[in-house]
Amino acid sequence: MSSPRHVDSDNTDLRAIRPLFAAGFVTAFGAHAVAANLGAYSDDLADHLLTLGILLALYDGAEVILKPVFGSLADRIGPKPVLLGGLLAFAAASAAFVLAGNPAMLGVARFAQGAAAAAFSPAAGAIIARIAPDRRHGRAFGSYGAWKGLGYTLGPLLGGALITIGGYPLLFAILTAVALTVAGWATFAVPRVPPLPRTRQTVLDLARRLSTPRFLLPTSALAASTAALATGIGFLPVLGARSGLGPLATGAAVSLLAAAAALTQPRIGRARDTGRIADRTGITVGLALAAAGLAAPAVLPGLAGMLTAALTIGIGIGLVTPLAFAALAAAGPPERLGQTMGSAEVGRELGDAGGPLLVGALAVPLTLTGGLLGLAALLAITAAATGSRRGS
Repeated sequence: MSSPRHVDSDNTDLRAIRPLFAAGFVTAFGAHAVAANLGAYSDDLADHLLTLGILLALYDGAEVILKPVFGSLADRIGPKPVLLGGLLAFAAASAAFVLAGNPAMLGVARFAQGAAAAAFSPAAGAIIARIAPDRRHGRAFGSYGAWKGLGYTLGPLLGGALITIGGYPLLFAILTAVALTVAGWATFAVPRVPPLPRTRQTVLDLARRLSTPRFLLPTSALAASTAALATGIGFLPVLGARSGLGPLATGAAVSLLAAAAALTQPRIGRARDTGRIADRTGITVGLALAAAGLAAPAVLPGLAGMLTAALTIGIGIGLVTPLAFAALAAAGPPERLGQTMGSAEVGRELGDAGGPLLVGALAVPLTLTGGLLGLAALLAITAAATGSRRGS
């Protein structure tokens, strides 16, 4: 059975999806504002690295487990209720930590925030795919990715400032207010997107659909580019510090990476919508650029290598993200877009965790530069696999 992929015609007012960009900002800002400052949460926590690692993993762990579940729920009842429920749950989890006034509740609050983000993140992607006309998918997903990138960039900076002013209660209070504001905006601005008729799907059917190249290639590209993002943010400052650079220079490199990714995505989205770049070509080039950026410090030492790496990785991520999401929206069954987006988001989360883990493991026997080269090789292989497939 064929069904329309979007709610209205090509004249759909895309202002209706702007609250979804804000939802993307909430999940990115919420994740990084807390995570980047956990080491300063208490003196004991800074000394117990296992506890710190568990707290860092709780948010992402909840997302990995629950995103496919909530994505499927969005297909069953419609994505808007799941979006609003997730935003309200995120606000409730944040407010509960403030009201409890108990530092020991931080782990519970982080898991609850991650579970809530697992609901509204794939729902937002499904609504964008349904509302935005096919010819504007690139622009819509490019803007969505740019706002998430803004959340990644501002999270550590604003989070640290808020904690300095009023501690973690102030940060969680701001997260509560932001989530409630976005939920209220989405309630009135985002139209209802009814569930589409679906045929019965078995576990085997799902496995077959998620193992096709039309799903695996863009999802693998998203995982690889997110691995490069997480690695750049986590390890470029370490590389700079070992080269004798101060916090200002290393912080500028991280900001350059995030800014390049955020500014590139809307432009690539528009190029895709006007037919100036094909999904497969752009994804291949983006992965190759990210791989080259990871390899740059091996060729250019010091500040030059770090800034070159940051800029090249950022542009590569900006190429891959909107094109991969647009390809997923175009390839997936319209009645199961929530499940498709939720499953693809799991790939991103695995890349987010796996990239730094791989680099760290390789750095022990090979040095940090060798670890970066190892991840660069993996991205190059993924680029080659994407480029070898026919069609966009």
